[in-house]
Amino acid sequence: MLESAQSDYSARKSKANLSRRIYRDPVHNIIPLRDDTAEGQLMIRLIDAPEFQRLRRIKQLGLGLYTYQGAEHSRFTHSLGALHLITRILDRLSDNYAIAPADRIAVRAAALLHDVGHAPFSHAMEKTLGAHHEQITIAAITSEETALHRTLRAHDPDLPERVASIIAGNFRPAALAQLVSSQLDVDRMDYLLRDSLMTGAKYGLYDLEWIINALQIDEANDRVYVAARGIYAVEEYLQARYYMFRQVYFHRTLRSAEAVLRSALQRALQLTSGGADVWCAPGASFAKVMRREQLTITEHLQIDDSDVIFHLKQWQWTADPILKDLSNRFVERRLFKAIDLDMAERDRAQFIDAARAVVVRAGFDPDYYFIEDRATDVPYYGYYTGEGAEPRGRIYVEDGYARPQIREISEVSEAVRGLRRGYELHRICFPAEVKDEVYRLYHAR
Repeated sequence: MLESAQSDYSARKSKANLSRRIYRDPVHNIIPLRDDTAEGQLMIRLIDAPEFQRLRRIKQLGLGLYTYQGAEHSRFTHSLGALHLITRILDRLSDNYAIAPADRIAVRAAALLHDVGHAPFSHAMEKTLGAHHEQITIAAITSEETALHRTLRAHDPDLPERVASIIAGNFRPAALAQLVSSQLDVDRMDYLLRDSLMTGAKYGLYDLEWIINALQIDEANDRVYVAARGIYAVEEYLQARYYMFRQVYFHRTLRSAEAVLRSALQRALQLTSGGADVWCAPGASFAKVMRREQLTITEHLQIDDSDVIFHLKQWQWTADPILKDLSNRFVERRLFKAIDLDMAERDRAQFIDAARAVVVRAGFDPDYYFIEDRATDVPYYGYYTGEGAEPRGRIYVEDGYARPQIREISEVSEAVRGLRRGYELHRICFPAEVKDEVYRLYHAR
């Protein structure tokens, strides 16, 4: 009897282990994927697709490691975290709401694939490539050139378009799409905790478990809301997001590193367009970027962080002194200095002109060595405004217990109303060689 029981236990344990793929994760501990269902097998095949594996070579925080040495994590790990969170949320919501199996699969796939279109160093390269990462993501999902598309289509011919519609924001039911892309979505829920952990900055911590517990669906209006018990957890989440942007994502050193990178790429593009011989790896997709040629979706997805770093390393020996210097500064982490322009508007223009003149007198071309840094995407990413496309641009909560109403959170929360005032990010970046003179101007204003 004992031997039989042990044999049955061993068989069950072996079967359980064979029916799951396990990812060990620093944020969520264990991310399990079942491989004994068609849905689970689909997720595993998507993860194994080359376009998704590329995300291992795209840093989640771009040049964040130039400031926070632990920020070496990739968009691959973040995307697995987003899949894990959407799976947990759908499992919990399914206890109270009817979620069609096809919708569940589309939403899980969208959460997993939402970042496949990211350019090298995340947002820093998007302007150079001339395409937003969401556009590339949609193309990667819908183009017959990609393994992702073929994998989705093999599962269901309609699945590529349905997943793409979630990324684009026109999927129905809209409430499920909001879990992937909105002001309170699995993307933000994961990256705040992950980036906080990997940078060592504690600003991004919030009560994830309580938010998951409090999420509900307003079926009459096809939107997600948070039950009254979860309001304080959402306040904490929004405050975490606000401070992570102020203290981490828009850190001066990180932004100055991006300024050096953009200046080097701008110089290489300018030289190439003028007919100069700027070395690029023969046949590489990156060479087409330098020639400003349109890339196919396959060529877009061949470029990763390593391509950019490799070319910058080679450009340290180019004939052009500006490209040579900028590339060397980037590779050796000799970054620009930065000053926030926290002064009256009437003084700002005068100071900018004076600081630019200092850079010019020192022999630096201001087109590449004097950078005005404005974070134009702060209202969307950095702090909550309660504005934008409804209901994606708003967070709804249940107000009250006796006669509960669903309201936009800033109507209920004084803490969130304070965050809506936001902040302005405007600074200048310039070579460290002139910092003393620029600082003197700054303090003398």
